[in-house]
Amino acid sequence: MKQKKIPMRKCILSNEMKPKNDMIRVVKNKADEIKADATGKAPGRGAYVSKDLDVVETAQQQGKLERYFGSDKETLEPVYKEIIRLIYRERIPK
Repeated sequence: MKQKKIPMRKCILSNEMKPKNDMIRVVKNKADEIKADATGKAPGRGAYVSKDLDVVETAQQQGKLERYFGSDKETLEPVYKEIIRLIYRERIPK
């Protein structure tokens, strides 16, 4: 039986290649709105972030998403909170 290929994506915060299912997509659309995309299907320019709290928190302190998207800290503060919320939501047993 042929094995199914696992799509890999590179985290913009840690520069590690991981399976797409272990990442959260962050999207900047044509209206320059930046948001975390839980479905992974929102239109716009996307970047992937690891589902690792330590990586996200250090990136928030260093302003990595601000540099990547060319935006200010006030705009991306809710995006960081949404990413952290999605990580915690994933940890809840079903």
